[in-house]
Amino acid sequence: MKLVNIDYLPGEEITEVLGLVKGQIVQSKNIGRDIMAGLKTIVGGEITAYTDMIKLARSMATKRMVDEAESLGADAIINVRYGSSSVMGGAAEIIAYGTAVKIKK
Repeated sequence: MKLVNIDYLPGEEITEVLGLVKGQIVQSKNIGRDIMAGLKTIVGGEITAYTDMIKLARSMATKRMVDEAESLGADAIINVRYGSSSVMGGAAEIIAYGTAVKIKK
C-alpha cells in the first residue's frame, strides 16, 4: 500500500477514487508513565514514555486506515493526514485519514 501526503502519485495514474478512509485510536496514559512524566517536568526535557505512546498510537491508527483502504480494494492512499486531540484528562485521540485510490497497473 502506497501512502503519500500529496494529492497525486508521481509516475502513477489514478484510475478510481474510492473515498475517504480513516483509522483512529484513543490512547490513555498509565499511572507509571504519569509519575515519571511528573518528575521529568521538574528537570525538563523530552518525556520519552509519552513520545513512545504517541508513536505506537500513530502506528495503530495508520494500520487501521490501511486496513480500511485494503477492504475497498485500494492500491494507495493519497493526502494522508494525522490529527490528535485530548479526549479527556489522561487520554488522547490519534486519527489518520486520507483518500483511497486505485492506480493503473
